[in-house]
Amino acid sequence: MPIAILGPTASGKSAVAVAVARRLGGAVVNGDPYQAMAGLAIGTGQPDAAEQGGVPHVGYGELPLSTRPNPAAFGAWVRGHLSACREPVLVTGSGLYLRGIWNQLSVMPEVPAALVDRVRRWGAALGVPALHRYLAAVDPARAAALHPNDAARVQRALALHLASGRAPSKLLSGPETGLPEGWRVLVVSPGRERRRERVAARVAAQIEAGWPEEVRGLVAVGHGADLAALRPLGYAAWMAGGEAAAVQAAVVQETQAYAKRQATWFRNQLPETPTWDPDTEPLEKAFARLALS
Repeated sequence: MPIAILGPTASGKSAVAVAVARRLGGAVVNGDPYQAMAGLAIGTGQPDAAEQGGVPHVGYGELPLSTRPNPAAFGAWVRGHLSACREPVLVTGSGLYLRGIWNQLSVMPEVPAALVDRVRRWGAALGVPALHRYLAAVDPARAAALHPNDAARVQRALALHLASGRAPSKLLSGPETGLPEGWRVLVVSPGRERRRERVAARVAAQIEAGWPEEVRGLVAVGHGADLAALRPLGYAAWMAGGEAAAVQAAVVQETQAYAKRQATWFRNQLPETPTWDPDTEPLEKAFARLALS
């Protein structure tokens, strides 16, 4: 029975995953697309040898920086690792990519480029409100969710309808979500202020470990375009340069905002999932909530 340890960045979920895997005699499986990339060890927080604690870790630093991951393809890649491991312990903070791993993404029909261009020409000739009225006739629910002048989304919805013959709102609603059958899941959830403190401490430790040098080295060997395309958290700030303390403050702020969004996602999308606060509860409580004690 696979286990997933989830939570925002800097929550301490990787350490919990190691403890759980050690207890089970299993392996930690990475579910974060950026930690899967080679060359981003420091800035993405890939566990080093000491943090791995002798427990097997798979899926870290394995993909080239030229990879452009998407949730469906990455999810299939991670499922391959999960199926190859004995007692796998998945760890991730990305809700979208978790949906890909759990195979909970909508299968969207391919929309031919020629059809997209045709709908854009209609918008230019007739005006976006006219397209919105047509959308309202074929899919009232999707039209009600969009402003009549939202050209990009109105045109995208119409192109999707014309390509599939189905209401876009039905396609976008996605499959059933929640916990997949057979999984045991724990969300590592520090309190708000401690989460902010943990993020600041993590960024400081990453800088001490050589994060700015990691970024400069990647740019020097020609990976600047890859970093710009991938947009891993914090890397753009270091690439832009500036006074070190100011860059650090910007990275901390960006990471804290991201961690807040992650925490909100887990709270809203997995409301019945057991949680554990690493700052107020002993590790045995985490084991108990995973039914390991």
